[in-house]
Amino acid sequence: QVQLVESGGGLVKTGGSLSLSCAVSGRTSGSTTVAWFRQAPGKDREFVAAFWRNGIRTYYAESVKGRFFISRDNAKNAVYLQMDTLKPEDTATYYCALDNSLILSSVRIGEDYDYWGQGTQVTVSS
Repeated sequence: QVQLVESGGGLVKTGGSLSLSCAVSGRTSGSTTVAWFRQAPGKDREFVAAFWRNGIRTYYAESVKGRFFISRDNAKNAVYLQMDTLKPEDTATYYCALDNSLILSSVRIGEDYDYWGQGTQVTVSS
């Protein structure tokens, strides 16, 4: 079993920065993929960024490329999402997701992840 706990959300002005953390506990493998998704009110869940299979490849949504950066600290069993130059359209609940055997074509598909955190709210004011 895997548990994910997100933290670091909050209220920030347009152009500001936030750093989200995802604490990972439980059973992971050499093929673990960890991703960030987000969901705004009334909208579908959206892929944000991911480390595929322990970082063999890193992926970003086009909407956040160059502004958001995913990183990890294996010693702390944590994955981070640094969010810079935030925009009001980044307002959403951000979720950490994990899967231990995700194929490459599923990286951006939330339904294919087995484990999810509870989410952390990010609000960007204009």
